Amino acid sequence: MHLFYSPAISGDFHFLPEDESRHCIKVLRLKKGDKVHLTDGLGNLFETVITDEDFNNCKLEIKQKFTEYGKRSFNLHIAFAPTKNINRFEWLLEKITEIGVDIITPLICEHSERRELKANRQNKIITSAMKQALKAYHPVLNNVIPFQKFILQDFTASKFIAYCDENNNDSLKNLYQSGENAVIMIGPEGDFSRDEIERAVFNGFKPVNLGKARLRTETAALVACHTINLLNQ
Repeated sequence: MHLFYSPAISGDFHFLPEDESRHCIKVLRLKKGDKVHLTDGLGNLFETVITDEDFNNCKLEIKQKFTEYGKRSFNLHIAFAPTKNINRFEWLLEKITEIGVDIITPLICEHSERRELKANRQNKIITSAMKQALKAYHPVLNNVIPFQKFILQDFTASKFIAYCDENNNDSLKNLYQSGENAVIMIGPEGDFSRDEIERAVFNGFKPVNLGKARLRTETAALVACHTINLLNQ
């Protein structure tokens, strides 16, 4: 199954964006009459046939539409501080997209070592991972936001903050109930400050641990994402 991504799909025909057209015709060497699948990232999956092998503007005829393809019964929002090493951050974006996440929010915390991102590049990584995993929902990558502003938002979800502390004995897998929407915060290298933890708890975030081992930021976020998805199987 070849899956391509293009926003704002309507009508009986659709032209792939230039980058997707080149991948379809030049890289995959698909031809007129070949069947391909298309998604708008909003849960719609289209079964299509190539009608014009244009390298820059490949034309597809839409044969069938499937709505809410792969829709889940819960919403997962992962908020974490970007790692100093951008490769680790981008690796994480790829993996949590493959596993299943709906919203990603980069946080700026007291101990953050990276405060700027290249959203266009990171969205391309998410798009590629979405297609690789054959998903019809494109995760939303929010703008970078300060920790203090993030915790004041009104979330219709169970809220958790994961951090390392020998007195933090409640595990995510025990506090989360399957089917619930969830917001999970993961701190930077150096973890959240004590003040940040106290402020988050004051604003309704439940302290949780992700196991006995001390995990890197990207590992912790990956474990949190996998845990929520596993508990919903």
